[in-house]
Amino acid sequence: MSILAIVQDENQEPFYLDFLKFADRKLILVMRSFGLLLLTLFSSVLMAQQETQEVKSRKGEVFLYWGWNRSMYSTSNIHLSGDDYDFTIENTVAHDRQTAFSAYNYFHPLRITIPQFNARIGYFISNNYSISIGADHMKYVVDSIQKVNINGFIENSCTDYDGVYEGESIDLASDLLLFEHTDGLNYINIELRRTDEFWRRNKISLDLSEGLGFGIMIPKTNATLLNNARHDDFHLAGYGFSAVGAAQLNFGKYFFVSSELKAGFIHMPDIRTTMYAEDKASQYFFFGQANIVFGLRF
Repeated sequence: MSILAIVQDENQEPFYLDFLKFADRKLILVMRSFGLLLLTLFSSVLMAQQETQEVKSRKGEVFLYWGWNRSMYSTSNIHLSGDDYDFTIENTVAHDRQTAFSAYNYFHPLRITIPQFNARIGYFISNNYSISIGADHMKYVVDSIQKVNINGFIENSCTDYDGVYEGESIDLASDLLLFEHTDGLNYINIELRRTDEFWRRNKISLDLSEGLGFGIMIPKTNATLLNNARHDDFHLAGYGFSAVGAAQLNFGKYFFVSSELKAGFIHMPDIRTTMYAEDKASQYFFFGQANIVFGLRF
């Protein structure tokens, strides 16, 4: 038999065709396995997304909460005007006045509005965004023992304060001005917040949220000015706006506790100081809040 006949028989397929057939079968098997793997992974991802959406879906959810705050304020110029006076005390320092904790003051139904509190009710308009209305009840107390600069004039007050002032430094005493928004510095506001789930384990989850708010100021100002009688009435005095960030720990479907940090700006051009409508004060300042609130969602 010739060498050529040994190498290749006319009736025998070349050896590389067998290899190609073998490789083709392996390739088909691999491609099928890979396709099945992709299909499995894709289905798992879809199921996981659906489960996540079911867990995180908040659209249509209603929430409400109640809690308490500590507040801080920037210095402020307070302008006071009336028929016989027009003066400004500059860079006045003020602080909050949180009620000492007791079950009676904080949980008695007739006394729960005495401490500095935060109350809010809201609705999720989508999975991540909510709109709410709330009341931030702060207290603002001008320190009575402090040095301030005074500009303007006072006359016919029958006090030692009658005169013209051009930036003099004086002691801010209570017989000149006692000035407190202690019944409170009430910020009635609307907020838009975005909320995202940060962590979840079983029925406990942690949400992070941030938002913006604006609203009106309705203080009940406790003021005693010169020889005038003490005045203490609610009055629409101005407006405010704010930004807030919160971390909310959820327990099951209904209960949560949230820690909030809020900062904003308040402008009150029409503060009542006496029983006479022509007497008024104006001021603006920045504020900050640290809040702890407890709530329900359903």
